[in-house]
Amino acid sequence: MRRSPQGIMEQIATLDAEIAEVLENIKSLLNGASVMSRKIEVLSREVRLTGVNDQDYVCLTDIARYKNQEASDDLIRNWLRNRNTLEFLGLWEQINNVQFNPVEFDGIRKVAGLNSFTLTPKQWIERTGAIGIQSKAGRYGGTFAHLDIALEFASWISVEFKLYLIKEFQRLKETERQTLGWDIRRNLAKINYRIHTDAIQTHLIPPELGKAQTNLVYASEADVLNMALFGQTATQWRGANPGQKGNIRDQATSALLVCLSNLENLNALFISQGLPQPERLIRLNQIAIQQMKLLTTDNRLPELPDRKKGK
Repeated sequence: MRRSPQGIMEQIATLDAEIAEVLENIKSLLNGASVMSRKIEVLSREVRLTGVNDQDYVCLTDIARYKNQEASDDLIRNWLRNRNTLEFLGLWEQINNVQFNPVEFDGIRKVAGLNSFTLTPKQWIERTGAIGIQSKAGRYGGTFAHLDIALEFASWISVEFKLYLIKEFQRLKETERQTLGWDIRRNLAKINYRIHTDAIQTHLIPPELGKAQTNLVYASEADVLNMALFGQTATQWRGANPGQKGNIRDQATSALLVCLSNLENLNALFISQGLPQPERLIRLNQIAIQQMKLLTTDNRLPELPDRKKGK
């Protein structure tokens, strides 16, 4: 039994809204990876990081504490008094900050190095419109700087500390990249799953079926994908892995998740074409084997057993 045109339009609108929500989640993941506060440990010292306009900023206060726990602010001010430091900061701002005030900078540079010259991070920001250094007040505040500037400051504090800071920062970014990639793949899989279940509801489930019957159809179609890709149903997997948390798909590798997303789209297409479930299962299994051969060097995907006549 086919749905009315109005029912189909309502279904499409609902699907569009759900896809928009998932895409917004992905956008939030991408933004959150750069704006969230994080911490790394460098030579047994905690160093905070934060995000400013999608750029990583490192806490200079924490770096300074490696050299002097009690006088970190004084160390930062002494570093800012250095003419070489100001030349570096001024050049960085001219490259990265269109609002930088070069006239004010020239005035500061002329008196840099004099015994009477002093400069705090706040004064530097207010007078020149600098963006490479940020000053945060409060108990958990401190002076933060763009990674380029933070590494320059770390060199002034300790070359050893700078090298370990680079190493730990790279480790953090790699971990974030892997985590972000997993979260995005899960959200994309959610979109494909929604498209897949929508096709089932449109082409396989007449409106008069009850909720229990509907759920049975969904479970059956989910196991079509499980059999095609994993060689077993969800129930079979749970029986063979009683101590494992989650489900069979939670244990899947990145390659399997990519293949699963493709199979969901293909199964939705096959359903719309009216192919019977046994034929779809065979096709999907063959496609899964081909795709996994491309996605991984070792073929761990089991083939479906031969189907006997009458079964």
